[in-house]
Amino acid sequence: MAATLKLWRNAQLATCDAALGVIGRGALVTRGGRIEWVGSEAALPASLIASAAAGGAPEEHDLGGAWVTPGLIDCHTHLVFAGNRAGEYAERLRGRSYAEIARAGGGILSTMRAVRGASEQQLIDESSPRLAALASEGVTTLEVKSGYGLTLADEAKMLRAARHLGRRFPLTVRTTLLAAHTLPPEYQGRADAYIDTIARHWLPELAAQGLIDAVDVFCESIAFSVAQAERLFEAARASGLPVKIHAEQLTNLGGTLMAASHGALSCDHLEYADGPEAAALARSGTVAVLLPVAFYCLAEGRKPPVAALRAAGAAMALASDCNPGSAPGASLLLAMSMGTRLFGLTAEEALLGVTRHAARALGLEAERGSLSPGKAADFVVWNVRAVEELSYWIGFNPRRTVVRAGEVLRWPNMTP
Repeated sequence: MAATLKLWRNAQLATCDAALGVIGRGALVTRGGRIEWVGSEAALPASLIASAAAGGAPEEHDLGGAWVTPGLIDCHTHLVFAGNRAGEYAERLRGRSYAEIARAGGGILSTMRAVRGASEQQLIDESSPRLAALASEGVTTLEVKSGYGLTLADEAKMLRAARHLGRRFPLTVRTTLLAAHTLPPEYQGRADAYIDTIARHWLPELAAQGLIDAVDVFCESIAFSVAQAERLFEAARASGLPVKIHAEQLTNLGGTLMAASHGALSCDHLEYADGPEAAALARSGTVAVLLPVAFYCLAEGRKPPVAALRAAGAAMALASDCNPGSAPGASLLLAMSMGTRLFGLTAEEALLGVTRHAARALGLEAERGSLSPGKAADFVVWNVRAVEELSYWIGFNPRRTVVRAGEVLRWPNMTP
């Protein structure tokens, strides 16, 4: 049976394929789950519609002049976890730093204890509302990291939960192994041995189970060194997996320069990066993923080097960083607003940061992130008068319609 041809017309398109790529009165043609044609409605090829006429007229959707963007992509989340760390947030309000709390056994280790005590089903149940909140804002693709289990069984449990969420909800979920998030108690004082365990045993086993799309590491003074991160990168490459890194968030250890030399998909946080890191990212094609919600919640004083990244021509993505400690939120639209206000991004940079550049940060640029022929038919119809409103509103969701693989999703159950 031939896939249904659909015409989505009378729209203002922000294609995000080359800069913002605005088409004032545009149209999309989709066939099945793919985009077949994009352009000005006046230039719609008659032959394209005629070719489908034998099977009946194409299904037509008049979008009433609404703005349409690609489906949003949240390229950095820790969405699967149990419990919360509201008490630590209160401690930070009283003046304790994130690093102090972590060194005292809180932080990631606090969530580790909650995750180890939770069943896989509990992780799914607790994480589902967070994923639903992101999906309600037009997120059609997101990454979920492990990193709160810190044993092979518990990391696998987190990754299976993330895979399950990708089947339960109409989203594309990419899973990243972040076992090198912090040093678990069992390996206290033996960081090298822990990295070796991940590299030699956990990573190959989890990859063989089909649970990993990429490998990440927290390279920081309270986590792992550049040399340790590089050993993990080499193991990931041996398993055919791309790599990412949390780097230069609290100090500058050189993680970004190392990761760029390995062609990492992304370097994330980057508050302590500068001109040399920006130049290295631009040369390697590695995406700078900026996380303004964590910057806000940790009350950081140092911002990522946006001007240097812009001048170097490095790609900049934005993400929610949804997690229980430093970014307890599930709103990519809020991250866009914070990215413009706190980091000085333009509205155009913010939108590209959650579409085209976010897709690249996940290695999905050939499939998603822009309204282009051949790509997935994932897009969002918005109740806005100007596309700049997407990074303007705070606490208001202007999403009208989400189209996923060419099908309109129905709310609240998000079914086609």
